[in-house]
Amino acid sequence: MSLGSHLQELRKKHQNLSEAVEEAQRHPGSNDLTIAEMKKQKLRLKEEISRLTEA
Repeated sequence: MSLGSHLQELRKKHQNLSEAVEEAQRHPGSNDLTIAEMKKQKLRLKEEISRLTEA
């Protein structure tokens, strides 16, 4: 897998997580722990994207 396609896949996962977090936050019965975990995953993806684009 090339760096470009890997970055594209990471950005896609980040966007999907963003949408999932927004959707979960719209529903009052959502599990806060699940939302927090999704936000952590999003942050890890963002950090990896930043690391790879700076290299």
